[in-house]
Amino acid sequence: MYDLVLRDVDLVRPGVEAVERTDIAVRAGKIAAIGPDLGPAAEVVDGGGRLAFPGVVDAHQHWGIYNELGADTESESRACAQGGVTTALNYMRTGQYYLNKGGEYAAFFPEVLAAANGRAYVDYGFHLAPMMSRHIAEIPDLVSEHGVPSFKVFMFYGAHGLHGRSADQSSFLMIPEGERYDYAHFEFVMRGIQAARERFPELADEISLSLHCETAEIMTAYTRLVEEEGTLTGLEAYSASRPAHSEGLAISVASYLAHETGLVNINLLHLSSRKAVDAALRMAEAFPHINFRREVTIGHLLADFRTAHGIGGKVNPPLRDRDDVEALWEHVAAGDIDWVVSDHACCRDETKFGADRDDVFVAKSGFGGTEYLLAGLLTEATRRGLPPHRVAELLSANPACRYGLRAKGDIAVGKDADIALVDPTHSWTVRAEDSESTQEYTPFEGFELTAKVTDTFLRGHHVLDNGKITGDPTGTYLRRPTS
Repeated sequence: MYDLVLRDVDLVRPGVEAVERTDIAVRAGKIAAIGPDLGPAAEVVDGGGRLAFPGVVDAHQHWGIYNELGADTESESRACAQGGVTTALNYMRTGQYYLNKGGEYAAFFPEVLAAANGRAYVDYGFHLAPMMSRHIAEIPDLVSEHGVPSFKVFMFYGAHGLHGRSADQSSFLMIPEGERYDYAHFEFVMRGIQAARERFPELADEISLSLHCETAEIMTAYTRLVEEEGTLTGLEAYSASRPAHSEGLAISVASYLAHETGLVNINLLHLSSRKAVDAALRMAEAFPHINFRREVTIGHLLADFRTAHGIGGKVNPPLRDRDDVEALWEHVAAGDIDWVVSDHACCRDETKFGADRDDVFVAKSGFGGTEYLLAGLLTEATRRGLPPHRVAELLSANPACRYGLRAKGDIAVGKDADIALVDPTHSWTVRAEDSESTQEYTPFEGFELTAKVTDTFLRGHHVLDNGKITGDPTGTYLRRPTS
């Protein structure tokens, strides 16, 4: 007997163009069979012809950046399940925000794991950022002892703050006196990660470095110009203060450093503009031996600085003009983008906005959105003629493959039974008050979507039932690679 059978679903699989009406059977948390008329089972769910997508692998989130990590783990993982996300990979670092402490990961990361333990409604993992030289020495232990094969560099942190200009990056980063977070540090991070790839050859394909590519000096100068001129306001002003060529320049520098250090697994995060993707493709042509992956966010695909609902849409890199949104979609259609993420960072109203709620330069950066990832992408993909299997590749298969999630990313026998049921004909209006996130606003407020996640299954557990979170937290920490 099976534990669960989903009857009469339209199966969506990455790499498979046809959508197939079938049943899916689950046993012991894994897909046990796919075919017609499966049974018997302890639980049977009538799919009613809804689309069955692989559970979304949202490879870019930030639990705990603005709220206590344990509380964020619970509430924001509920938002994940609400949106069909069954795996959340979170960026974590030492310094201000998150745990608000410095030091070695040997002491820091166990605290992270303890804070999240037992509170997640979806499976989760972490990417870590080597902020100081000692962290580079810890990379092999992070890979082998903690199952963290993915790392990050924030290229603008050396001289620019998280929310804008900063004159005190040393205390923000909490790095030892005399150390600098600069291009030299980024080079040594790359060398450290490449050394780990050579030390663990069986894991080499799944050990990678992700980069937030913006150039601090460009942004600082343009922020001053925008503020002094005073003609632009809101999200348009913020976009102008962090211009697109700042992304392109940083991508070029990062790519050459990867070439110099021999680190071939490079992920270029949240590309927001035509110029950013152009630079990324130029670097791929210049360095064909580098195994680049290119990421965009659902925010940059759905909203521009005019259509987003207020300065709650402040994020790094900024939301851009409509021309850049269209350019990103052109590249998605052309296959130039590898995956789409939410960059979910729950920033509650009292934290997000300053005394002047219209001053974009005072507002904090980042917002949530994982609950809209699958529905939003499928809505726009359908409108633009992008088939469902490409959505499954962008949201599930591709990030799962890159980040060592061997049991995730597809609905196939032997894989984890992570499944999202979607009604592709359900039109609805985004309202922040309906979200499971504790964030009270969304830049997508009022957006009309034409697909709705109705049910989510995590390893066969019914965690979203007819749009409602159900049961206790069953998500587990994923020590990668995991199979």
